[in-house]
Amino acid sequence: MYSQHMNCSRIALALTLLAAVPALHAQGKPDHAPEEKPDAAKPMANPLPPDAHVAQTIQLNGAPLKYTATVGTLPVKATDGKPTGEVVFTSYIVDGPNRPVTFAFNGGPGAASVYLNLGAIGPKRVAFGAEGQSPSDPATLTDNPGTWLDFTDLVFIDAIGTGFSQSLVNEAETKKLFYGPDQDIAYLSRIIYDWLVKNGRLQSRKYIVGESYGGYRAPRLTAYLQSNIGVAMNGVIMVSPALAPNGGSPDISPIPWMTTLPSIVAANYERKGMLTDEAMAPVIAYTRGEYAEDILKGTSDPQATPRLVKKVTELTGLDATFVRQSGGRLETQAFLREEFRETGKLGSRYDPNVTAYDPFPYNPTQETNDPILLSIIAPTTTAMVDFVTRTVGWKTDLRYEALSESVNRNWDHSSRSGAFTGSASATDLRVAIATDPKLRVLVAHGWADLSCPFMGSVLTVSQIPIMGDPTRVQVHMYPGGHMYYARTASSLALRKDVMDLVAKH
Repeated sequence: MYSQHMNCSRIALALTLLAAVPALHAQGKPDHAPEEKPDAAKPMANPLPPDAHVAQTIQLNGAPLKYTATVGTLPVKATDGKPTGEVVFTSYIVDGPNRPVTFAFNGGPGAASVYLNLGAIGPKRVAFGAEGQSPSDPATLTDNPGTWLDFTDLVFIDAIGTGFSQSLVNEAETKKLFYGPDQDIAYLSRIIYDWLVKNGRLQSRKYIVGESYGGYRAPRLTAYLQSNIGVAMNGVIMVSPALAPNGGSPDISPIPWMTTLPSIVAANYERKGMLTDEAMAPVIAYTRGEYAEDILKGTSDPQATPRLVKKVTELTGLDATFVRQSGGRLETQAFLREEFRETGKLGSRYDPNVTAYDPFPYNPTQETNDPILLSIIAPTTTAMVDFVTRTVGWKTDLRYEALSESVNRNWDHSSRSGAFTGSASATDLRVAIATDPKLRVLVAHGWADLSCPFMGSVLTVSQIPIMGDPTRVQVHMYPGGHMYYARTASSLALRKDVMDLVAKH
């Protein structure tokens, strides 16, 4: 799953998409006509139901908040007008004038938007992603105190191949039209535009939030909407984003090790009750200074590696022999096994302090998937499908794809702007900021996230020139990992920071 040191949110779950082939009927054909064979590469068109709506209410800050939940579809069309796909969205709308609207995307590639929806910012939430939780716990929806719905309407969009969104063309065309970073941005930008037009919201203040690879999408969507579609966003929020470009070979470059070390230290500090902004400031300074310098010095300075090993051992609390054998360069998966080796458990790349038992503790390498990824499929799928089909009444026999291994496997990772390798997102972020002097950006990370470490965004954002107000682009960190919003305190802190951003418009 994580063969490269810097890969972010790669999905390697054994999930498959089921495709049915329509039967072709021979009625009315001559008896001698050869039997037609169906195109095995072409999926059956599964008709999706019309949009469905339900009125709901939650209690937020001691008061009722009424809203309308909608599950619906928007078509994706080729240049000739022929439908090529259907994108399913879930929206939450509160009656009232001058309401902003926020479009939400998860990542993967291959993740549905259920994680932001029922985990972070939607009006309801289901428990997942925290230590001690079980996949078989009741998938019960409760009112979400961290929701953004009181200050912005919310539209959660599932990319083709995720959730219930489906392609209407064969496999080869699906890969060509949808499963690559550039085409992904083009059709999803059009979906945002189409939703705005359909709902009469072009004049609303508009925001984009993306998590993980959705965070990679967010600046690119913003720039594309500005320059190609003709719709400007007011703000961008990136949750645990895959923003940082490839930092070079870890055999030579210090950047891959610089990116992950502070998050490993943060996990240690959290276990000790020491995790604060003030405690992490010297860790960040050391990483950008002496740590990077000692890696670059290598054997040219005989004291460099011993000095580095001593300091890293102090900061991380890890076994000194393990750190010395690693040369102070802590490979993520090796660290996650070492961290809890005495208990027979594994730490998660998404949050090292969320653990599960290692079913193969004596193997030389990790033989199971990530503890968090293995545990979140059941609660999120059950809760979302039950909400859509029973609560909202939007009925379909399609399978819900919370995390699609098929999308991730078929994704075009080879291009310059491919997932996790290119600099297109960071470049588009610069361009979007330069184009719109009022655009505001919040990059929001969990301190201990080793999937998309906060230090990558810190290093990336620090290279963006100041263009006008220096506070327009901010990087904030919160206790927790990739899904730090699973912790109520971090969820509420994120909510406050986003409220502040929206209030500035």
